[in-house]
Amino acid sequence: MTEPNTTDPTTASPVAAAAESPPVVADNDVIVGIDLGALSTKVTLGPRHDHELVRNAHGGHATPTAITFPGKNRARLIGENAAEVGRADGNTVGMLDRLLPGSLGHRSEGVAEEDALTAFRRFQMISNGQNEATASVPNAEEEYSATALMAMFLGSVRRNAIATVDRLDGGGDTSGNNDGDGGEKSVRNLHFVFAVPPSYPASARDALMDAAYASSANGSSVVDSTECTAAVYERKFGDVEVEKEKIVLVVEMGHARSCVSILKKVPTTPTTTGEEEGTDGTIEGGTAEEVQVLSAISSPTLGAGLVDVALYRHFLASHPSLSHHSPETFGTSSRPGQRLLEGCRKLKHLLSMLPENTVTVENIGKNDSDVSLSCTRELMKELCRESVIDRLNGMIESAIEKAGVGGEAPLGEIDAVEITGGGSRIPMVQEAIRTAIGRGDDFVFARSLDDTSLAFGASLIGNVASTVSGDEDAEMMDAAREARRSELLKAETAMSLQDVQLLRKDEIRNQIEAHILELRSARHSKHGSLLPSSDEFTSFLDTTDDWLFTEECDDATVERMEEKWNAVQTKTNELCEEYLSAKRSEAEEKDREMEREAKLAAVQREMEGDGDEEEDHDTRRLPTKRRMEIVMKNKNEANELFSDGNYRHAAARYAKALTHCSKFFDLKPEDETEVRAVKMSLNLNMALAYIKLEKLDNALRCCNDVLGLDGKNVKALYRRATVLYQKRKFDDAMKDLKEAEGLSPEDKAVKKLTRLVDQQMVKQKKKEKAMAKKMFG
Repeated sequence: MTEPNTTDPTTASPVAAAAESPPVVADNDVIVGIDLGALSTKVTLGPRHDHELVRNAHGGHATPTAITFPGKNRARLIGENAAEVGRADGNTVGMLDRLLPGSLGHRSEGVAEEDALTAFRRFQMISNGQNEATASVPNAEEEYSATALMAMFLGSVRRNAIATVDRLDGGGDTSGNNDGDGGEKSVRNLHFVFAVPPSYPASARDALMDAAYASSANGSSVVDSTECTAAVYERKFGDVEVEKEKIVLVVEMGHARSCVSILKKVPTTPTTTGEEEGTDGTIEGGTAEEVQVLSAISSPTLGAGLVDVALYRHFLASHPSLSHHSPETFGTSSRPGQRLLEGCRKLKHLLSMLPENTVTVENIGKNDSDVSLSCTRELMKELCRESVIDRLNGMIESAIEKAGVGGEAPLGEIDAVEITGGGSRIPMVQEAIRTAIGRGDDFVFARSLDDTSLAFGASLIGNVASTVSGDEDAEMMDAAREARRSELLKAETAMSLQDVQLLRKDEIRNQIEAHILELRSARHSKHGSLLPSSDEFTSFLDTTDDWLFTEECDDATVERMEEKWNAVQTKTNELCEEYLSAKRSEAEEKDREMEREAKLAAVQREMEGDGDEEEDHDTRRLPTKRRMEIVMKNKNEANELFSDGNYRHAAARYAKALTHCSKFFDLKPEDETEVRAVKMSLNLNMALAYIKLEKLDNALRCCNDVLGLDGKNVKALYRRATVLYQKRKFDDAMKDLKEAEGLSPEDKAVKKLTRLVDQQMVKQKKKEKAMAKKMFG
């Protein structure tokens, strides 16, 4: 790769600097490419593991870049477990990459750009007069620096990466439980490689590597994101011979940052004889560089989030139902302000699909009334002209000028335009790109790069990334940084161990609570008549249930919780022996029946010669009709498994159908509608299967996926409320039920669950009053 021209032409590229130094990654290190986004982070492994995408503990492709501090005696909720930033309170810290020192500034100018998104933080950043501010949240026992917060997040990334490595290598914990550290080998050999914007200064890069050290990564390095893009482009098209140079404009727009770069693919040169494949998967002795970075312009504050802010300011200033609010009652960090911003974000997504649309935001009008927000694409474009469109046009013009493309006719030599990032999907952004390069509406963008490309590129070129911080007094700084790193590592290690204990304690508490709930509801089940009707049994259930809400339970150790759980099970076995015996007999009979069916199915497959051609590794570009047949085949099989009570295999089959749904390409608008409907149906069915299996987090994720496609889906609202009810989040469950009831007033299932939730809320309030009375007399 060649050195890019960034906003500071006098500053050497980290990649170029590294080319003069020995590789910073050891031969036995497992490379982990990381793209830290404002809202979510993508992670891939290196060539040794075929650049496998690292999923989070919930199975998602991306991990939210956020941390929630739920309070005393509660484990930190990091990444996929954190509260959704748009709905969170001041105890959730998000956009962690933007908190690092200097992350919003230019290396050349030494100043920070104005960041419109900062005003919408609900947590507080406190300046202590030093280089790095600290975050203050109500539920945290102390303030944490941005580097410490990043170390917490990277610890979660590390655990997910370890789980993926162990799964691929056939060792360690393959169950998806990432609480521990996995296999010893993978713990020792992880090396983080971060794809960072060209505008990232040395202070932010150093803080990032300090955080990686504190997360117990074996090593860390950084590389400019433009080099990552070029590496991916070369990987995908490097073996395609070209007769002349090909110039490619790449526009990447995320939620909070953007980068425009110009790449050049040079004509392929013949490879030398005697090529050998290197250990990292590249060809040694082959062609020289094929893809070069001619220029790169980045902005740490231009992103799709500015569209949300523009809509927010427009509605707050002009909507009659919001005229009664003042800055004091409707601040950007207030709950109504956050709801309005979330509504604007939804409206932006809808306007990416339709020329005009409307969303409803709850409880932000007069007397907590709902407010409808309507907008058109043309109005949104006008609102964003200065803050988004003009700035993006300026970046594209600067990148073209720096690259020296075309001479007297600079726009004529751009052969392709690659767009990536969520912001690039917005029609007005695409129109702005076409206008900047003088192309019409019929110009088609290339989409060879996807949202994981930066992480993929980092994992490709990780062994040449630089770890040089550029400090003037290296010896003094090294000593200071070493001491600071040690303190960060010590603190994070202690918090991680505490989290493991607290999570185990929560797990036991949930087991006890679910056990009592099951016994209460079992009265109406098939064998409910075998349960005892004595006062002793009722008292046992009530006493155990009440204990879960006492200070004794809150302050109990893991050992004490395990003793309590064992005592509860012993007492249950004593009081409910006849009922439990009948349940065991029924389960054993069902297992025997499933075994018979499995043997019969195996015989049938052997007789029919049914090869499993639709494995999850299927990468064929099948016609839409054929791919849909495979999807529906898996769905129908899942439905049969579900009907037979085989929920685990049904959930797996639904997941496989969803995997095939992601393999459609070049869909027509009517096909997109059909695929969208099938995805919602599959997720709803899978949610129900997970509810049956008591895998509530998985069920919640499925419901959220449906509501992401259709926010007014009554089934999804009902099933999410069911999950929230079982997780004892009664307020959230009631919110979903009220929305579902408004959409379908006659739905009996919704009404029944509403009554149950209401009863539990009343009971919980009584317990809270009783506890308050004990505490305060």
